[in-house]
Amino acid sequence: MQAMALVGDGSRKSFRLETRGIPEPGPGQVRIRVAAAGVNRPDIYQRKGNYPPPAWAPQDIPGLEVAGIIEALGADVDPQLSDKKVCALVVGGGYATHVLAEAGHCLEIPQGWSYIEAASLPETVFTVWHNVFQRGRLKAGEGLLVHGGSSGIGITAIQLATALGAKVYATAGNPVKCAACEDLGAIRCLDYKKQDFVSELGKEEIDVILDMVGGDYISKNLSLLNEEGRLIFINTMQGSKAEIDFGLVMRRRLHISGSTLRNRSNIFKTQLTQEIIANVWPLLISGKFKPIIFQDLPLSAAQEAHQILEESQHIGKVILTIPGFSH
Repeated sequence: MQAMALVGDGSRKSFRLETRGIPEPGPGQVRIRVAAAGVNRPDIYQRKGNYPPPAWAPQDIPGLEVAGIIEALGADVDPQLSDKKVCALVVGGGYATHVLAEAGHCLEIPQGWSYIEAASLPETVFTVWHNVFQRGRLKAGEGLLVHGGSSGIGITAIQLATALGAKVYATAGNPVKCAACEDLGAIRCLDYKKQDFVSELGKEEIDVILDMVGGDYISKNLSLLNEEGRLIFINTMQGSKAEIDFGLVMRRRLHISGSTLRNRSNIFKTQLTQEIIANVWPLLISGKFKPIIFQDLPLSAAQEAHQILEESQHIGKVILTIPGFSH
């Protein structure tokens, strides 16, 4: 198989296209012939040495989500999965023409969807469903604030929360990105470079905040939340440490939580997959939630894909495709 491997010093130039042996699926696993792979910020952290993969995952091939065709089954896997068109959450190895996935972490691609669209879904959908709806317990009629609204996570959170009846607000880095967030369902999106989201949203009812920024946003987020509000962290791009007024936390009975997904157990991810099939896939099929693709590039252009994310040029997802992939 062909894979974009990390062989350098952590810079974007670390990628090299290499030929590797095709992996064989173990018990409960499938092998997917990859058509497209999503690019996510954790891939950048892995490249830089800040997000090491679990010991059982490919160590030098990034990629946490793929779409393609199941071409081989391990022991104890339902034979009916053979030749299915799926997208899947994987623990690594997605930047390749073949990858192993747990059978229970695969989702059948909705009819009429492209592989590029499908490859944009697993990492963001799994992350948003677990953090906003499971940990954050967002309900219809409540207010959600999404930081980084134009990112892959952001566009997913905005659309899912809106489709399920929440009132959504967002922050983003320029007027074009803010307009895109509002087009997707946000009631209001603030340009964080020019507007103070605390003063602008201070009179709104904010029950859940999805934060990937951290740093000085932490205390600002807490000051905005309603009583019984939930602050959920999925990243801390501006720092993981802050001074917190726990008097405020106690008076408003606030809940602070966070998670990472990659190291969770296969059982947990399988259960999460089933919830997504039951709750998110119908929204995809009905058109209430749609992928937003910023750009698709060939597998060999992983360096360029990472540059787009690091320079925050994108609205939506960046996807790597396998040239010459045949159905």
